[in-house]
Amino acid sequence: MNPLIAADDGVRLYYEETGAGTAVVFVHEFAGDHRSWEPQLRHFSRRYRCIAYNARGYPPSDVPQELERYSQARARDDIRCVLDALGIQRAHVVGLSMGAFATLHFGMVYGYRALSLTIAGCGYGAHPAQHQKFQDDSRALARLMLEQGMAHAAATYGHGPARVQLQAKNPRAFADFVRHFSEHSAQGSANTMLGYQARRPSLFALVEEMARIDVPALIVAGDEDEGSLEASLLMKRTIPTAALAVLPKSGHVLNMEEPAVFNRLLEDFFHQVEAGRWTPRDPAAKPPSIYGPAGKP
Repeated sequence: MNPLIAADDGVRLYYEETGAGTAVVFVHEFAGDHRSWEPQLRHFSRRYRCIAYNARGYPPSDVPQELERYSQARARDDIRCVLDALGIQRAHVVGLSMGAFATLHFGMVYGYRALSLTIAGCGYGAHPAQHQKFQDDSRALARLMLEQGMAHAAATYGHGPARVQLQAKNPRAFADFVRHFSEHSAQGSANTMLGYQARRPSLFALVEEMARIDVPALIVAGDEDEGSLEASLLMKRTIPTAALAVLPKSGHVLNMEEPAVFNRLLEDFFHQVEAGRWTPRDPAAKPPSIYGPAGKP
């Protein structure tokens, strides 16, 4: 029997867990699922209780037909539901891309439930100059998945300019990624694109909310993941507790592209947090503008 957790609205979420100790919850990207975190589950389960779950719309989690059951707020609250169902009061929360947006929003609303936030590959479509195009592209991708299926989506969207880095570095891991992506539900993926991705707010409209985050935060970006670079700088400058790590010659799927580097970053981060050594940015180092030299976009 598959282990399932009931979210607030009754949608059931599939999860896997391994290890014991302080809890770490992994929140996957749009093109991934719980299997995407295997390099982290194998590493961190030696010392931590690791939980990876499938978002709504990703079997064996339920695939709601109603579009209103997919949103940024639902994705945020589903993290809390996982913690509640497993009896976890506080956890390190690690998200990639779509999962990083959910992790960020979790920190805004439920920061008291997080030991730390890791926000990796976050920001695609968030810049005001790209936000409308991202919404339009999300709706077009949803139509493509429904009309041509997930194998076609994996062969096109799955080979995008920030994913070819994984293909070059680790063809075997890339083949696994494409196969897993192809197995996703077209209806669930389309609903996720329409209900969540195409409607999520721009990070540039949330600077006041981000500035109130007081949980230790680690922002991670690949230097060839163009969609996340500007947003990662914005989060670093805005969130008082945030540090920014940029991985060289890296794209979007950071945890699979560079698992050793990614795991080391997280491990050092967790240890600093648990030792009480992760402090807010010194006010003397506050940037003149959170938007950089050019000012507000």
